[in-house]
Amino acid sequence: MLAYERVGAGEPLVLLHGIAHRRQAWYPVVDRLSRHRELILVDLPGHGESPKLARGRSPSETVVDELLTFFQQAGLDRPHIAGNSIGGLFGLKLASLGAARSVTALSPGGFWYSYADFAYTLGLFGGVMGVGTVLSPFAKKLTATKAGRALLFFWIYNSPTKADPELALGDYRALLRARLTMLRFITVGAPFRDSIPSDVPVTIAWSRRDMVLPPYQARVARKRMPDARHFDLPRCGHVPMGDDPDLVSRIILDGSNSIDPDRNAPTWWDADMGGTTG
Repeated sequence: MLAYERVGAGEPLVLLHGIAHRRQAWYPVVDRLSRHRELILVDLPGHGESPKLARGRSPSETVVDELLTFFQQAGLDRPHIAGNSIGGLFGLKLASLGAARSVTALSPGGFWYSYADFAYTLGLFGGVMGVGTVLSPFAKKLTATKAGRALLFFWIYNSPTKADPELALGDYRALLRARLTMLRFITVGAPFRDSIPSDVPVTIAWSRRDMVLPPYQARVARKRMPDARHFDLPRCGHVPMGDDPDLVSRIILDGSNSIDPDRNAPTWWDADMGGTTG
């Protein structure tokens, strides 16, 4: 079974982290979200404390199958899902299969313009892994200082110096542990083009300072998914939960609000956050 944590009360909300990360990526927003939702923080296969990614079909299909099995084991019937990066992509894929009540995707994968965009992300991850391996003997000292955290995490956070040193060290080790899994994932560059049932609310929020999946990819997401609600995350990097936990929490709670009978009704996001509906 996949490694996970369960905390809070309310409608179930599954949180899926990005590639080469771990469930602790969501810790900055747990306190805010757990007041309103029962949170299920999951380590994806081959990440964190979860077992290795099984061999078989394509990596994406295998992960989706393992997540569906996890939902059954955990007694989750169409939970809300929030995902970051490839976790957002998996959330959208699960929604296309009718396995999600709602999806909030933060800078999700699968919306690049061309293979050149995908190649850029491949190159970035390759460089990060190479430098990370070289610096691994110094990881504890580097993550203990603001300068060290800036050096190691500038590519995923807009404000890496704000990261908790202990969590940063764990994230760094998780990054190296997920190397082989990441190599399997990033060889598959298929874009997301699946259809999502009309009764499943979809929210997509893109970080304006995203270095991994640049914010111009948000335009692709808007074209492919015109019925979703789309928002910008100002002053946020690729993993926005640590950069602006208040804003990210509000978007996730709004996106997973089952009470709202009209998902196209204007909300405070339209006036205050530059969001668009429909």
